[in-house]
Amino acid sequence: MSSEQDQNHSPDSPSAVPQAASDVLDRMRRRFLIGLGFGILVVAGVVIASDGPALWQTLRDFQWWLLPLILFLTIVNYAGRYVKWEFYVDLLQVEGLKRRTSLIIFLAGLAMAITPGKVGEVLKAYLVRRATGTPMAVTAPIPLGERLTDGIAMLILASFGLLMFQYGWQLLLVAAVGALTVILIVQNRRLVEWILSKLEHVPIVAPRVNVLYRLYDSTFILLKNRNLLIATVIGTISWAGECLAFYVILIGLGMPADTEFLILAFFVMASATVLGSLSMLPGGLGAAEASVAGLLIVLVSDELMTTEIAGAATLLVRFATLWFGVLIGVGALMLIERHFQNLEPVQIAGDEW
Repeated sequence: MSSEQDQNHSPDSPSAVPQAASDVLDRMRRRFLIGLGFGILVVAGVVIASDGPALWQTLRDFQWWLLPLILFLTIVNYAGRYVKWEFYVDLLQVEGLKRRTSLIIFLAGLAMAITPGKVGEVLKAYLVRRATGTPMAVTAPIPLGERLTDGIAMLILASFGLLMFQYGWQLLLVAAVGALTVILIVQNRRLVEWILSKLEHVPIVAPRVNVLYRLYDSTFILLKNRNLLIATVIGTISWAGECLAFYVILIGLGMPADTEFLILAFFVMASATVLGSLSMLPGGLGAAEASVAGLLIVLVSDELMTTEIAGAATLLVRFATLWFGVLIGVGALMLIERHFQNLEPVQIAGDEW
């Protein structure tokens, strides 16, 4: 590559982002806006289904002094997920990524939670590439590792309620089998490399097989038994924070502060998150809301749970656990370009992967 090309690919140069990388950002923006629009429609749907005026009164009666505690428990989850992100970055031996830059990149990725299947979180791999020059194929598997271990963590948290609530266990079983299948396939290196060797003879895929090998190498490292166990433990602890946040929301809406409702909160929140992920919808929008409200109505007696209370609980927990993170992510994205300007220039290959 010529020196002029190197300069054009430098983060500090006027044309810091190559055309291919600009296309990555454009795709991320479009997916974000699609998710945002879909989210507005889902909120409107919840309001309509919950009888708007009655829902509004229920929200007014909510014990809003609990909001700081709810957001703190959500931040506990984000902190745990950041620890897992750093654990993965260290496993993949990404060089030159400062902790502050890593934190901003992680936070920016929260904005992509409302993209379909959270595929927009590949943005983190692109930002790591800009900061360090590390090919995207090295770090792109991190969101897969995060989603997989988060899913296993949620299954663990949901299992506490399976003996008490006989609903949704079939779908949770499907999710568990699916996660186990992915893990077993990835850990069978001989099988995967045999498949990749066959793809070398497929004209459409052949030019990118080298990228697939890099993607697999990183995925294999992340899903080794020891690394899988550590990440799952971190995920279980961090996501317990959001389940506790949901419990506090239920208390704020007048539900009893007892062990049964604590188990209920863990079961409903964990199950709804898994079902939202399985839907592959942006941020699980629609599927997660329907799961939260539906499970509350089915599992709680009519004397305690009304449609408007279920709707209020759904809106509050989704604000605290989804939209709060999206707002943090948008703020990080607004700051990240200025942060990159203060970093030392790095050499970035023209191929974005």
